[in-house]
Amino acid sequence: MKIHDTPMIDQLEEGEWPSFVKGIKRLRDMHPDKRINEMTNDLLGQLEHSYETRKGYWKGGTVSVYGYGGGIIPRFSKVGDLYPKSKEFHTLRVQPPAGNYYTTEILLKLADSWEKYGSGLVTFHGQTGNIMFIGATTENTQRFFNEINEYGFDLGGAGPCMRTAQSCVGSGRCEQSCANEHKIHRLLINDFIDEMHRPALPYKFKFKVSGCPNDCVNAIERSDFAVIGTWRDDMKVDQLEVKHYVAKKGRKYLNDNVISRCPTHALTLDSDDALTVDNKNCVRCMHCLNVMPKALSPGDDKGVTILIGGKRTLKIGDLFGSVVVPFMKLESEEDYRKLQELAEETVDFFAENALEHERVGEMIERIGLVNFLEGIGLEIDPNMVVHPRENSYVRTDHWDEEAKKWQERKTRMEKTVIDAA
Repeated sequence: MKIHDTPMIDQLEEGEWPSFVKGIKRLRDMHPDKRINEMTNDLLGQLEHSYETRKGYWKGGTVSVYGYGGGIIPRFSKVGDLYPKSKEFHTLRVQPPAGNYYTTEILLKLADSWEKYGSGLVTFHGQTGNIMFIGATTENTQRFFNEINEYGFDLGGAGPCMRTAQSCVGSGRCEQSCANEHKIHRLLINDFIDEMHRPALPYKFKFKVSGCPNDCVNAIERSDFAVIGTWRDDMKVDQLEVKHYVAKKGRKYLNDNVISRCPTHALTLDSDDALTVDNKNCVRCMHCLNVMPKALSPGDDKGVTILIGGKRTLKIGDLFGSVVVPFMKLESEEDYRKLQELAEETVDFFAENALEHERVGEMIERIGLVNFLEGIGLEIDPNMVVHPRENSYVRTDHWDEEAKKWQERKTRMEKTVIDAA
């Protein structure tokens, strides 16, 4: 088979940055039988044709494996007669293990299976959370799925369904972890596996789990239901390590790079090089813990914060998740069951009340946060907003007193319910 001439896309190989064109060419020339990988060769030919004509030639369709309604992104070429080997170039989304923990053996198995049934083009990992196996014929999608399913892998979400979840590397590798990220990940996804394989929601819904406020999987701005590990007692300070840090870097360096960068000015370096933390004003930005991990650590009273409604641009622009549960302990099986029930209530309310092609965050913008909280059975809690300190239009001088009144009202209401029972 003749290698296609690609003078226009060849220009994308120039410069100091990695080039996807160079990568696909390498894949084209690395066939195990010393033959040209015909699928990627025709892919490059079609891409060159698109550059010449300034048009895209991919169209959708319907492709699935037996029993599933999602997990595959169909791509059919409108110029398949010119480039027959890439006329079907479907993408299979495959769920990764929680925290992306792979063994070398498993990675080799996946690579061998894809080399057998697909183009060889793989993405590890996009913001979708999936392993993206890009480039398979309709016939081979079923064969590839059957093989990887035998050694434990399943398709992820595609379409208006529960999407593949993502969790950070977690406590296995990170000292900042405040939760069992991988247990939370598996608990939520196993509960909604049917909604993932058989799309029946108004639009996509994503879970993401980060073990600390660093939020390494971008849960707050890229998931409908974000679980973020945190702590509610005092940050732990090893004063001896602080002194070692000052001795190594100097007081000026510490002041310039840690103390002055605290967004709420909650850190003070005393004259004897002791670090004082105003824990009431700490907003868990994690900067000081990241710079001085030996000296500063999360507290012992650990749990999670739940935020709902984050997403990237769609109808109304980017949204961060709104805090709906300021702090939840996750120690007993009953605690995990409460988290699961909250997720179920949220997905059920979303399924019944969202408009077509509308994310949870957009639904909340449309119906109002108060109505949403009532719909999923959560009471409004002033701790959902710790302090609107940066808002010059809201008075905060009596914030604590108002929160105290709210707590007293809540206690009276609970007592009334108990008395009535």
